[in-house]
Amino acid sequence: MSVPQVVIVGRPNVGKSSLLNWLAGVRIAIVDDKPGVTRDRLTHLICHDDRFFELVDTGGMGFADMDNLTRHIEDQINLALDSAAVILFVVDAREGMLPIDQDTARRLRSVNKPILCIANKCDNDSLDSQADEFYRLGTGKPLRVSTLQDRHRSVLLNSIVQQLPPPLEDEAEEGTIEPELKVAIVGRRNVGKSTFINTLVEAERMIVSEIPGTTRDSVDVRFELDGKSFVAIDTPGIRRAKSRKDDIDFFSTHRAQRSIRRADVVFLFFDATQRISKVDKQLCEYIAEQYKPCIFVVNKWDQLVQTMPTDKWVRYLHDAFGTMRYVPIAFITGQTGKNIKALLNHGQMLFKQARSRVQTGELNRMVRDAVQSNPPPMARNRQPKIFYATQVGVQPPTIVLFCNDPALISKPYQRYLLGKFRDEMPFDEVPIKLYLRRRHTADVRDEVDVPAEAEAAKLGDSADRSAAPATMRRESEARSRTRADA
Repeated sequence: MSVPQVVIVGRPNVGKSSLLNWLAGVRIAIVDDKPGVTRDRLTHLICHDDRFFELVDTGGMGFADMDNLTRHIEDQINLALDSAAVILFVVDAREGMLPIDQDTARRLRSVNKPILCIANKCDNDSLDSQADEFYRLGTGKPLRVSTLQDRHRSVLLNSIVQQLPPPLEDEAEEGTIEPELKVAIVGRRNVGKSTFINTLVEAERMIVSEIPGTTRDSVDVRFELDGKSFVAIDTPGIRRAKSRKDDIDFFSTHRAQRSIRRADVVFLFFDATQRISKVDKQLCEYIAEQYKPCIFVVNKWDQLVQTMPTDKWVRYLHDAFGTMRYVPIAFITGQTGKNIKALLNHGQMLFKQARSRVQTGELNRMVRDAVQSNPPPMARNRQPKIFYATQVGVQPPTIVLFCNDPALISKPYQRYLLGKFRDEMPFDEVPIKLYLRRRHTADVRDEVDVPAEAEAAKLGDSADRSAAPATMRRESEARSRTRADA
C-alpha cells in the first residue's frame, strides 16, 4: 500500500494550516487571519510511533474565493478526500459551531473514511467544555487541542495512528491471489482508445462485465487474459482547454483525471501519424503528478511500419518527455490486435514493480555505494550528509532519506539517486516517490554516518547482511518497450 494520507478539512480560519505546521514541527503552510490563503493542497511527511503518513492541508470549505478560484479549491479538496486514509475535521472551539460547520459535516457523511473531529483553540481547560457542542455534528468525540499553546499534540498523533490502515508488514502475508490490474486508457481524441477497447472485447477472452459509471465516471471493462483478471478503464478523449465548448468537455477532462487516479497502470495513447500535442504533455504531467506507472502506447503503427523505424519515435518521445525516460514504449495496432497481448503483459510487469519492496539493509548498501562514488556537492558552505534510507510504502515505491539538512540535497543529486534506485532496485520502469527528512538529534542512529549493515539491523531488517544487493538493470532497449514486428 502507499503511504496513507491524513487530510485536514474545515471551514476557513479554524486553524487548519496552523495544525499542519504544529504537527509537522516546521513552518510549511502560510498562516494568516485572512480567509482563503490556502488554495492548493500542501503535504508533509510525518512519522509517529514508527508509522509514516502524509499530512495534507486543504483550502477552506464553503469559501467563495475573491479571485474566482472557488472551483479550483473545491477540486483540490475533492482530490484530497478521495485519497484520504483519515480525515481531520477541524472546528473552532472559541467561535463555536457555525452553520458552515454543519454543512461541512453533512458533506463528509458521504465520505467512507475515518473522521476525527479536532476542536482547535482550546487554549486552556476552561475552554474545553465549549467543544461539547460539536458532538452534534455526528463525527464522534471532539479532540480538544491548541496549536498556539501546544496542548494535546501527542494525544492527536496517537489518535491518528490508531485510525491508519494496517502497516505494510501486516499485509505481506496475505493470500497469494494476484490482485486485479486496473488499466486506464487515456489520450486525446481519435488516437484509437475505443478501437483498442473494442479489440479487447471482441477477442477470444472471457469478458466478465462492462460497468457504466455515472456522468463523472468512466466505463470499466473487465476481462481475463491467460487466466489473469484485468479492468480496462475507458476514458473520453481530451480537448485543448480553448477548444472546450461546454460542461461536457469540462467533465470529460475530470473523468479522465479521475480514471488516472484510480488506475494501477496508465496507457497513454499516441497516434503514430500525428505530432505530440499540448494535451499529450498535460496528460503526461498529470500522470507524473499522481506517480502512476505508465506505458507510452504508439497506436496505428501499421501505417508507418514500412517507412519509419521505431527508434525515431522513441527519440521523439524522449525529447518531448525528458523527465520520463524510464517509461516503456509500446508500438501497437489496436484495430488488428497487433502487440496488444505483449502490451498487457508489460503493464502487469509494471504493476508488480510498483508493489515491490526492498529490504532496508539492501537499500542502505545501495545508498552508501552511490554516495561514495558520487558525494553530494557542497551547498551553502556546508557538506550534505545522507545517513540512512528506508522504504515506507509501495504503489508508488516511497523512499525516505534521512540527512543533516534536506535543503542541502540539490534536485540534480536527487535525480542521480533516483537513477541509482532504478538501476539497482526492482522498480526500474515506475515512478519513485522520494522524501528528504532531517535526522533528529535524539535519533538513536546519530552514531551512524554512511549507511552500514548495523544500521539495517537497527531498522529491523531481517535480511542476510552478507548477501550482495540484488540488482535489476536494463537488459536492452527491447525490455523497456514492445516493438512492432517489421
